[in-house]
Amino acid sequence: MNSLPRIDHLIDLAIEEDAGLGDVTSRAIFSTKDRSRAFIDAKQDLVLCGLGVAERVFTRVDPSLKVTLLAVDGQRVKTGARVLNVTGPTASLLTAERTALNFMQRLSGIATLARRFADAVANTGVRIVDTRKTTPGWRALEKYAVRCGGCFNHRASLGEHVLIKDNHIAAAGSIAKAVKRCRDAAPHSAKIEVETTNLAEVKEALRANAEVILLDNMPPELIRRAVALIAGAAVVEVSGGVRFETLRDYALPGVDVISVGALTHSATAVDLSLTILPAGKK
Repeated sequence: MNSLPRIDHLIDLAIEEDAGLGDVTSRAIFSTKDRSRAFIDAKQDLVLCGLGVAERVFTRVDPSLKVTLLAVDGQRVKTGARVLNVTGPTASLLTAERTALNFMQRLSGIATLARRFADAVANTGVRIVDTRKTTPGWRALEKYAVRCGGCFNHRASLGEHVLIKDNHIAAAGSIAKAVKRCRDAAPHSAKIEVETTNLAEVKEALRANAEVILLDNMPPELIRRAVALIAGAAVVEVSGGVRFETLRDYALPGVDVISVGALTHSATAVDLSLTILPAGKK
């Protein structure tokens, strides 16, 4: 988690956005001598993600805030479970509250949804992976949340491996031409993946010796036929039109990977709350 890039920059942007002009309310009510204790707890059953980010939010707002983590990212927690304690200057704690919760609620929402998808295909041999349909600037964090939920990551950037999509094919003139140009120019270690939408394109991708064949927006019956054609000659990825309700219809024998953009672009933030304890309460 600590190695994820740009996290401190994202945190600083978020704090500046929310408190760049100061926290008028908290600073008016509390002096620098006022101190409080607080906790964050779950208001629903969820899979946690973003505890380390929340801790960094608090300490970047005020290094004197002391954070104790009571759980770990990827952990399933029940409604009412405390996941984090924080103590220190009251005004600083309140200034950091919303930003810390925003990170945790978003990332835990992704992890919770990913866990549902991962559980749904357990024992099928199929991997659920994310896509690049992420919040701009948040990709490393959101892909981390996907992993915390038990799913896997597709490429994180355009530079990771070759993926020839429909517009590449249209501009190049054919799958064969696009694959040849990639083989001529891409690093020798790069796998070549080709997006296909029908059986004729699957056959063309096979003739071009694509290492991965993506079956895009194909119904399950057509996927079965495509898998039979591929016959183990390439990794089979399924994408497009896959919803949680229909997931098992696509987790067919011979399918290796199902990519689901909804893991990141449609995850709903979960309900986490920060509560300040009155003086004398624990």
